Amino acid sequence: MSAETYAVTPLARPPDAEVTVPGSKSISNRVALLAALAEGPSLLDGMLFSDDTRHMATALGGLGVRVEADEAAARLSIDGCGGRWPRRRAELFVGNAGTAMRFLVAALCLGDGTYRIDGTPRMRERPIQELVDALAGLGGEAVCELGTGAPPVVVQAHGLAGGRTTLSAARSSQFLSALLQVAPYAARDVEIALSGAVIAQPYIDMTLAVMAQWGVAVERDGYRAFHIRAGQRYAARRYAVEPDASSAHYFWAAAALGGGRVRVPGLSRASLQGDVQFAAVLERMGAAVTWGDAAIEVRGRGRLDGISVDLNAISDTAPTLAAIAPFASGPVRIDNVAHLRLQESDRLAAVATELARLGARVEERADGLTVWPSPLHGGTVETYDDHRIAMAFALVGLRVPGVVIKDPGCVAKTFPDYFARLEGLRR
Repeated sequence: MSAETYAVTPLARPPDAEVTVPGSKSISNRVALLAALAEGPSLLDGMLFSDDTRHMATALGGLGVRVEADEAAARLSIDGCGGRWPRRRAELFVGNAGTAMRFLVAALCLGDGTYRIDGTPRMRERPIQELVDALAGLGGEAVCELGTGAPPVVVQAHGLAGGRTTLSAARSSQFLSALLQVAPYAARDVEIALSGAVIAQPYIDMTLAVMAQWGVAVERDGYRAFHIRAGQRYAARRYAVEPDASSAHYFWAAAALGGGRVRVPGLSRASLQGDVQFAAVLERMGAAVTWGDAAIEVRGRGRLDGISVDLNAISDTAPTLAAIAPFASGPVRIDNVAHLRLQESDRLAAVATELARLGARVEERADGLTVWPSPLHGGTVETYDDHRIAMAFALVGLRVPGVVIKDPGCVAKTFPDYFARLEGLRR
């Protein structure tokens, strides 16, 4: 692999492997924030160290929180500030880390001072106005500096008063997760009413489960309303982060695609992460799945069936399903993922373009894709500075000679050694 490209070598035989994956990005950035808001020291084991989580840790340090990293041990030590940031002014940069941006904009409102948070050019295109509006309903003062409804955001912080607010989470579940995580530190109870659909609901369930593990209870009416009682506090603790199901699902797909076996330890059906359900999608396509208490194993049967599936709840897996879809025996239809256009790239357009580049017949719709069985050929895949495009299309190269991934380093966002672990399938 050069700095510019990675040429994928097809597998000579079906994979037969146990693959360990790094800690969950989604859980890592949640518990880092909760540890910073708690009073006193917390020790976080199994943390993911990637661009996104480093941005979160660096930002917390920029707010005056003591953060010490031991990357070799996958451990982060955080001395929490009890819900009030030690520094009254800060300029923060979070790259293209959506969780860090959305969570921190809400958390900055708990401080006392002026804070500005910015990101990459792509982050400046990603929405945040709905969160800013909802924070105003709780007494927060945040503005999108450029008037675009996107970062950079300037926060004039004087704590959150609490009360009732309305939020649209139709474009990102991270808006709701951000509000939920900071709500216990408002001066009075917080009531959040949701308007419209809530996408990626398993991430809301994850947020509530992690908050409960750290000592905060939330009353809820499904995905319509949430009540958080004031005065609750996160309790500093030692915490073990689950392996990342979003990282694991590429290797399960490799097993299904190659007719082999891949076992990923540390995950189960009871995982906090919705993306474990991608194994169930592969099961519907004909793979055999063993749901253990301490591992999930996928065995390919040498055939993938076509499928029609709503991936709204686990949309990070949509590029992967689309990438393996040309090898299915019938069409694969992916629905209800319009929000993919607002992520690190316009993922629907990117996936459709790159599949077509490799010879696939694909239809791009406003909220999804349909991919037909197609004989693919090699080619150079553009990755749009999007880790999920790079990782998904590398799977095509396990079956098709001549697939080259441009800018493979973009996987550092969530899975820095992805290609090394992919190579491990050959052993």
